[in-house]
Amino acid sequence: MTEKKSLPIINKRTAVAKSKLFTIEQLDLTFSNGVNRIYERMQGSGRGAVMIVPMLDDDTLILIREYCAGTHSYELGFPKGLIDPGEEAIIAANRELKEEVGVGAKHLEAVHTVAMAPAFFKGSMEIFLARDLYQESLEGDEPEPLEVVYWPIKQYQELLARPDFNEARSIAALMLVVDLMRNNA
Repeated sequence: MTEKKSLPIINKRTAVAKSKLFTIEQLDLTFSNGVNRIYERMQGSGRGAVMIVPMLDDDTLILIREYCAGTHSYELGFPKGLIDPGEEAIIAANRELKEEVGVGAKHLEAVHTVAMAPAFFKGSMEIFLARDLYQESLEGDEPEPLEVVYWPIKQYQELLARPDFNEARSIAALMLVVDLMRNNA
């Protein structure tokens, strides 16, 4: 077993840039061996985010296709969004489903929490499996309607091979749910 390392000492924190979504912070660090380094990291809202893997039935996943500014492309993935201030993650998951897919879930199961680029970003995303869906829509913040795509879970390998399904969080969520369903079968 490896020995637990002491965290570096933060000597100084400086905000070097700020946008509507992020603050970029510079950290002046001293490591336990005496080495000093400057690191930069993005500070998010601190509220966290959710991703939902909705199941229309035991055999069918629901995905969305939406515009992604980072790659300037339309990508296929699972519904997701930020947790509002004071909101519980499970409530945020159901709200995002209603906003992005037009359905709510009678049953939401927490699957896993993942870190998003922890070397540079302090943020986490809670992944939920949604079942027993019902029709209900809420107005979301998307600039255009999202395309809803139904996909047979048995064909998950074909989904993984698609060039427009490449977001790491969606891939992780898919594999976690495939594994969960295999273990519950």
